[in-house]
Amino acid sequence: MVAEATLSPDAAQPDVYAQYEAVVGLEVHCQLLTNSKIFAADANAFGAEPNTNISVITLAHPGTLPKLNRKAVEYAVRMGLACGCDITRHNVFARKNYFYPDLPKGYQLSQDKGPICVGGGIPVKAKDPQTGQTYHTTIQIHHIHLEEDAGKSIHDGDDWATQLDYNRAGTPLIEMVTEPCIRTADEAGQYLTEVRRLVRYLDICDGNMEEGSLRCDVNVSIRPRGATHLGTKVEVKNLNSIRNVMRAVDSEFRRQVELTETGGTIVQETRTFDAATGRSSAMREKETMNDYRYFPDPDLTPVVISDEWLADIRAQMPALPTELYQKFITHYGLPDYDASLLTDAKELADYYEAVCRHTTNYKAASNWIMGPVKGQLNEKTLRDRQFPLSAERLAALVDLVDNGTVSQTAAQQLFALMQQQPDVRPTDLAQQHGLVQNRNTDALQALVEEVLAAWPDKVEQYRKGKKNLLGMFVGEVMKKSKGAADPKLVNELLAKLLQAK
Repeated sequence: MVAEATLSPDAAQPDVYAQYEAVVGLEVHCQLLTNSKIFAADANAFGAEPNTNISVITLAHPGTLPKLNRKAVEYAVRMGLACGCDITRHNVFARKNYFYPDLPKGYQLSQDKGPICVGGGIPVKAKDPQTGQTYHTTIQIHHIHLEEDAGKSIHDGDDWATQLDYNRAGTPLIEMVTEPCIRTADEAGQYLTEVRRLVRYLDICDGNMEEGSLRCDVNVSIRPRGATHLGTKVEVKNLNSIRNVMRAVDSEFRRQVELTETGGTIVQETRTFDAATGRSSAMREKETMNDYRYFPDPDLTPVVISDEWLADIRAQMPALPTELYQKFITHYGLPDYDASLLTDAKELADYYEAVCRHTTNYKAASNWIMGPVKGQLNEKTLRDRQFPLSAERLAALVDLVDNGTVSQTAAQQLFALMQQQPDVRPTDLAQQHGLVQNRNTDALQALVEEVLAAWPDKVEQYRKGKKNLLGMFVGEVMKKSKGAADPKLVNELLAKLLQAK
């Protein structure tokens, strides 16, 4: 292998990199949320003690036979339908032979010649790295296939030995392979973001990259701009976040350009990415298809997806982000910004619709969720649906503002109180804490007169045309009422008294 080199400061100018373009393809592995493994009844659960979710089938004892998990097939078809793929009706599994210790069989059960989903694509919105302009493109999918995951090799427990945890071995996976159509790191990141959003909407994978249930390998090659041929591709593994996928694309692109410009040769190999340094290092030369010696598995019969089965899967498909986005705009009358943010996560979209079942002020519900509610959510609380208020209680708060019982200002205080006392009715809480809006004209007029008397110079300035002082007067009245005054009524009384003087 030719040693890596770095361009000299003079050579490593942006225009040198601009002479090349990256050609990127992604392989995304999604662990499916089935209760059991793909070919065995072992539990499919993250976080168990090592080597507890295993059986004689996982450990490949002689005489054991695999049996395909029907739910795994349905989940794969769901993803294919969501991506506009063609669904393969006659499915065969093959043995992919390799002799790493993470699969005790010595082979992985996968799909070789006939993946379950073919074609399709995922639309993304990306940013041009040169101009900063946003553009829309579709990342084309080559195929999606089903396979089993390998176990986990642990190298940090001993200097001389590798520890093996077979809990993950046999976990059902779909592998999504794109065409080599990705050109920038941002496109790669946006595609992976959309994949994660889709699998969560479909409820087939939790999408947690930190737990390894969503993993991505990046294939990168370079070529001169304007060329149509494909260069030698390098696969980069060990990418545990969307940000690191983007960093790996940029890093590998620059490495290959520098290697080419200094007379080196790009070798087809597998590399690992170090998130701390932002650089990759060689692991091994890439295996070829012949190395795997694929052949149909003799222990598994072909799986035929009938018209009836496919129709049943299609009928059970949930609403996808694009459908909900359109619904939020047309049915609920939300602007683009609200609809985009609320459909970013399935949990948020479901919560919004649940709130709207109890109130008709759809825009106010959106404002509360995008503001105070979302402000208290992180990814874990969102995934666990730990919203600060139930949908019914948030809707009740929206209606209290709408009917004038509490002001918008007082509603912020009530929002906090409702979390502290979830069993107390919102109206009772408002009464107990003096948050019910004061609409007593006589009492409010007295407060207004006090404020105007305290600021005679400001009153004079207002009369001379400085009309923006009205907001100051309203604020002072609200302070005196401890936020309980009806702002609309306060405005009316102030306008009347200021004109009368």
